[in-house]
Amino acid sequence: MKHLRLISNSTCWGHGYLEHCESALEEVFDGGQRILFIPFALADRDGYEDKARERFAEFGFELESLHRAADPVAAVERAEGIFVGGGNTFRLLKSLYSRGVLDPIRRRVAAGMPYASTSAGSNVACVSIRTTNDMPIVEPESFEALGLVPFNINPHYLDPDPDSRHQGETREERIREFHEENEPWVVGLREGAWLKVEGESVTLEGVIGARLFGRGREPRELEVGESLDFLLD
Repeated sequence: MKHLRLISNSTCWGHGYLEHCESALEEVFDGGQRILFIPFALADRDGYEDKARERFAEFGFELESLHRAADPVAAVERAEGIFVGGGNTFRLLKSLYSRGVLDPIRRRVAAGMPYASTSAGSNVACVSIRTTNDMPIVEPESFEALGLVPFNINPHYLDPDPDSRHQGETREERIREFHEENEPWVVGLREGAWLKVEGESVTLEGVIGARLFGRGREPRELEVGESLDFLLD
């Protein structure tokens, strides 16, 4: 049975790091667990580790960073929970491929190990990273990701602003382009929202709704507390 918390962002305006989603992290991880932190979305992995360790200590969790592991696969195998931080999704996925940990993470999560993530970490939990907002600063082996869920996420989703003078594509238009070539559902997670996945159940949680996009369908609004179990079909 899978236990996932796929969070749009790590910091909300007016709140500290992971403060707005503290309840989600405390719920998915049992107190005292050793959490394996995956910091590869940022270049400063030592600094990222320090930031995450300090915050998780406040939750009552020990934290080990994967970038320090001499044997990354063994580190995944002994982990009691995984937290994947945000940053650049291409860099994150490239690092997961190069360390050979995608299959071990899939196996452990399928067996019930909790997985929580923000931003880029939520992107890589999905079918692919084709709906990330990030610049492809590096080239991963493939855009195919962990596939812990059979849909995609667009973190930090921004609604079209009718008063904007910006002439580039809106987020909605970019997701429509994705569906010109691809099938999976896309959940546009606004900042402050996350998906709670427990087994065959998916629920939208947080302090704000989300937007759902499907190929050949009009987007629709999702409300906090709404069941999205159909996304797992």
